[in-house]
Amino acid sequence: MQMGLKTLLTAAVVTAGMITSAFAADKKYTIGYDNYFMGNSWSVQLAAEFKAEAEKDKDRVNVVYVESAGDTQKQITNIEDLITKKVDAIITTPTSPTALIPTLKKARAAGIKVVLLASTIKSQDYDALVTVDDIAFGKTGAEWLVKQMGGKGNIIALNGIAGISVSDDRYKGAKEVFDANPGIKILGAVDASWDYAQGKQAVSNLLAANPQIDGVWSQGGAMTLGAIDAFEAAQRPLVPMTGEDNNGYLKRWQALKDKGFVSIATSKPTWLGSEALRITLDLLDGKSVTRDTVLPVPTITADDLGKYVKADLSDSFWANTRLTDEQVKAIFAN
Repeated sequence: MQMGLKTLLTAAVVTAGMITSAFAADKKYTIGYDNYFMGNSWSVQLAAEFKAEAEKDKDRVNVVYVESAGDTQKQITNIEDLITKKVDAIITTPTSPTALIPTLKKARAAGIKVVLLASTIKSQDYDALVTVDDIAFGKTGAEWLVKQMGGKGNIIALNGIAGISVSDDRYKGAKEVFDANPGIKILGAVDASWDYAQGKQAVSNLLAANPQIDGVWSQGGAMTLGAIDAFEAAQRPLVPMTGEDNNGYLKRWQALKDKGFVSIATSKPTWLGSEALRITLDLLDGKSVTRDTVLPVPTITADDLGKYVKADLSDSFWANTRLTDEQVKAIFAN
């Protein structure tokens, strides 16, 4: 009799769990998505990855979009508005590692799940994080560059946006490598917003001021493409440069490869936008989720460059994606 009762109780618990899971899977959630910055093609594709994933789950997801335009105060205001709207979850890419913390605390106190996408904060006031190890990202390119230069020479550094953990952590990782190699001299480190035009202008200015530059450490493919164009415009010989998986950069690298140009491309996949939504839905469904999903850094070398170049796609495309070619073409008209 006792065994029978135990079996019945176990079955009841299992059945209740199945009913709860089924109910959660059928529930439609309202999710606030913060477009933190749309000023470069990587950010545009990151948002597109999220939208494509949300379209797949449109029967389960209602998305409230806000745009912060790289402005931390606007981002705080947008998140406050999402809290007022009583969304179930907020996905945000913090533009400051500290300024958003009080607002994110307020969101969680209101029962809203907070998911950090591709950028971190200096507190534990979030429910999940999905990103790449940005310190390792910076180190990987820096170690390659030091090796290519034989451990000595003058370099310049191109960063993203000051204050964003992505940019700060990448340069932190690179600087650790350069500091460990006293033969390397950093002539200048410039914030160029991961943008082609800003990267080209910054390198043009540095070339004008420095007669000898032996290497370029860049944390963004579009900026490296601008660096190449700046070197060529100044009629200076190309030097080893680090890059990223931006299609325009990969195309140029491939075209220059036979002329002796050497490079490496690290990657922060834009499909993180897609993954953020998957993780958010798992959280809302009550599933067990890894709190910090920090991915290793994908790397493209000269040996496998040909696998990643897409000659028929826009230069603005980023290679590490879950989007179809048709979706990419719709986003980036050539």
